[in-house]
Amino acid sequence: MRIRAAVETDIPQLLSLVRRYWQFEDIEGFDALRIELLLKRLLRQDTLGAIWVAEQDARLSAYLVLVYVLSLEHQGLMAEVDEFFVLPQARSRGVGSALLAAAEEALRQRGCVRLQLQRALSNEAARLFYTHRGYRCRAGYELIDKAL
Repeated sequence: MRIRAAVETDIPQLLSLVRRYWQFEDIEGFDALRIELLLKRLLRQDTLGAIWVAEQDARLSAYLVLVYVLSLEHQGLMAEVDEFFVLPQARSRGVGSALLAAAEEALRQRGCVRLQLQRALSNEAARLFYTHRGYRCRAGYELIDKAL
C-alpha cells in the first residue's frame, strides 16, 4: 500500500470512492460533474486544502480530503477533515491510520496548528478510531450550521 497526495488523474477513481462514501453516510445530492469540478479545483488550488489517497496495485482503496481554515482563536492555520473513506475490504488493515498519519505530518510541516472533524453520532467505529488516535470532543461546544 502506498499513501500519496492525489493528482488529477486520480479523479475518476476518487469519484467512485466519493460516491461510495456518500452512500455509506446517506448523503443526498451526489452530482458527479459538480464533484469532479470541485476535486479539480481543490487539487489545483493548494491553498484551499489537500487530498491524500491510499493506492495498491494501481487502485485507490481510500481517500482523505482536508480543507483549510484560518483561525484567530487557535492563532493559525487549521484544517478540517471534509471527507475520509476507506473501502470496506481495506478496513482494519492500517490504511486509515496511515492516511491520517500522513495528513497530520503534512499539516505540521505546513504550519497547521489544529485538525478538526465531524462524525455522525451513530458512527461508533469512527469515534473509536479517532479517540484511539488522540482526538477528543471539544467540551462546551457543538457544531451548528446553515445551508446557504
